[in-house]
Amino acid sequence: EVEATSRALAGRGIKVFGRALDVGDGAALKAWVDDAAGAFGGLDIAIANVSALATAPGEQSCQQAFNIDILGTIRLVEAAIPHLEQSDSGAIVNIASTAGREVDAAAGSYGALKAAPIPYTQGLAHRLAAKRIRANVVSPGTIYFDGGVWDRIKTGLPDRYANAMARNPLGRMGTPEEVASAAVFLASPRASFTTGTNL
Repeated sequence: EVEATSRALAGRGIKVFGRALDVGDGAALKAWVDDAAGAFGGLDIAIANVSALATAPGEQSCQQAFNIDILGTIRLVEAAIPHLEQSDSGAIVNIASTAGREVDAAAGSYGALKAAPIPYTQGLAHRLAAKRIRANVVSPGTIYFDGGVWDRIKTGLPDRYANAMARNPLGRMGTPEEVASAAVFLASPRASFTTGTNL
C-alpha cells in the first residue's frame, strides 16, 4: 500500500518518500526519518499518527500499545528534532484520542496510553519553544471510514455503534479528511503562534 500510494502521488508530480517499517523498531524508525530528511533536504513537520489499537484487557495488550503508541511517538519525535532544529517553521503534531480524556468503550489501559501523548507534547512545546519548534496534539473522536474500526463495529457490534452515534451531538462521525485538515493546520505556518494545544 505504501508503494502504491507513493506511485500515485508521484504520478501527480509530488515528491514522495515512502517506506513500510515497524515503529516498534527504534533504529529502523530513526533511519527512516534520517533518510526522509536526506531525500527532501530537511524536515519541517513530524506527525506521529500510529496506534496498535490495543484495546483488549491484559498486560500483553498494554505492552503492545506502550511500545507502539507511546514509544513510537517518542522515537519519531526524538529522531526528527535535530532536523526540525534546522527548519524555520518546525512543527510536531502528535495524534492521540478523545479516549485519553473521557471514559468510553475503550477505557482502561488504551485510554491511559492515549492520554500520555498530551502532557508529553505539552512538555515538548515548552522545551522546544526557544528553538522555534511548535508541538501540538490532535485527539480525534469517532472517525468513520470504509474498512476502519467504526465500520467493523457498525457491522459486528451494532448496539455499540448506535450508542456512539447517540452520544455525538452532530449526529454523525468524523472523517479522516477532517482529522487531516486539523493536523495540516497545526503543522502549517497558519498556526505559527499555536503550541502546546490539544485539539
